[in-house]
Amino acid sequence: MRAYISVSNKENIEILAKNLIDKKYEIVSTGNTFKYLKEKGINVVESSSITGFNELLGGKVKSLHPDIFAGILANQEERLDKSIKAFDFVVVDLYPFEQYMDKNVDLETLIKNIDIGGVALLRAAAKNYENVVVISDSNDYKIDLDEIDDKKRQELALKAFLKTSKYDFLINSKLSNEFKIKNNNKAFFFNKIQDLRYGENPHQQASLYNYNKELDWVLLNGKELSYNNILDTTVALEIAAEFFDVACCSIVKHQNPCAVALAPSVEAAFDKALDSDPISPFGGIVAFTQEVNLSLARKLSSMFLEVIVAPSFSFEALAELKKKKNLRVIQMNTPYCEILKFQEEEIKLTPFGALIQQKDNKDLDVKTFKVMTKKKPEQRELEDMIFAFKVVKHVKSNGIVVAKDLRTIGICGGQTNRVGAVEVALDRVCDSTKDSVVASDGFFPAIDNIQIMAQNRVSAVIQPAGSIKDNEVIEAADKFGISMISTGIRHFKH
Repeated sequence: MRAYISVSNKENIEILAKNLIDKKYEIVSTGNTFKYLKEKGINVVESSSITGFNELLGGKVKSLHPDIFAGILANQEERLDKSIKAFDFVVVDLYPFEQYMDKNVDLETLIKNIDIGGVALLRAAAKNYENVVVISDSNDYKIDLDEIDDKKRQELALKAFLKTSKYDFLINSKLSNEFKIKNNNKAFFFNKIQDLRYGENPHQQASLYNYNKELDWVLLNGKELSYNNILDTTVALEIAAEFFDVACCSIVKHQNPCAVALAPSVEAAFDKALDSDPISPFGGIVAFTQEVNLSLARKLSSMFLEVIVAPSFSFEALAELKKKKNLRVIQMNTPYCEILKFQEEEIKLTPFGALIQQKDNKDLDVKTFKVMTKKKPEQRELEDMIFAFKVVKHVKSNGIVVAKDLRTIGICGGQTNRVGAVEVALDRVCDSTKDSVVASDGFFPAIDNIQIMAQNRVSAVIQPAGSIKDNEVIEAADKFGISMISTGIRHFKH
């Protein structure tokens, strides 16, 4: 029996090589792998003794030879031909192109690290999986040779095909950027990180896959994150990231904010947020922009929460939170100022096809604000309006946020009409609506929204504008002495 070994990652390859020698395999190798195995005292044959020629073009051509590929591709009947020396085992990994993708290297270095022969060897061996065992992953170097059955051969073949597929995907993605060429085809590659207990509901299967790059985080306590936990934690983090440079508390439930507040400390922000809605946070997710101390941890542990996430936790705070074994405590190592930059695209699969769009990362620019009404907002109102508009960006449409003193006091999302959204949001505020501000994710199509706000003594409104009835809405705001600002930015979130 014969094995062909040519690998870039040589860690533990000698273990597999020795196991093959013990099973009476002849090992054929080339280049640095040949030298490495010889240094490890392993009896190995150089491929040039089979092909009859040395490496060409500085090592670019060494395995691309009929005697190598005939030996790998030969089926059972063809293996009876004595002129064909068949290979039964192929161990190949690829030049580490991926390691250079995020580095500031020149194009020549990238091209140099595109593997040619390795991809061909893997595909040939995987194609002939019934006769050839193919190893493409260094994690399989310690494989038990006695446990390789037909099923295992198939699994290893699929892993090899997946590896070459991903390799081509990465090359295409990187070189498309380097060449500045837009392709009409979109390709995404996901590697499974883990299976989840279930999806949104127990009867739905779900898994977590990596995509491009992920946040750097650590689960310090509690069970693994569920499907819904991941969705909710993402929203809570993205809201907190809108206010990365101040103390912020964001509480989320079912992918909608329950309450958000800014204050001199995250503990004070939590108190403000909880005071605005003490009921909805039950079973929710809480995100902070600054370290959680013991005093805050005691308040958090007194409630039923699913997830708490912060950039750090004091030793005493973490000890307190760990008293609740199921409470998920996450330390976010990625700086909050970078969180909103991580995801550039959103993908939704529909029966009509895949929808791909840029993620809504557009931020407010105070310079482009336009005061639409005769009355200009006061500084306090302006700060509340900016705060509220940043929050409503993360509320399901139709979304309305009522805010006062840099905290949300009423939130309503997912309504089928904006009048209903305004009514529900203000109704939740009860008697605290005087001098509050309202932020809307979309424009107001009629004056009835303004009339409802006036009845509730709202002092200022921030909205995208763009309705054919903007003039009527402005006139109504002027009539009731309400300041109104247009942003020109719509934040629909269906």
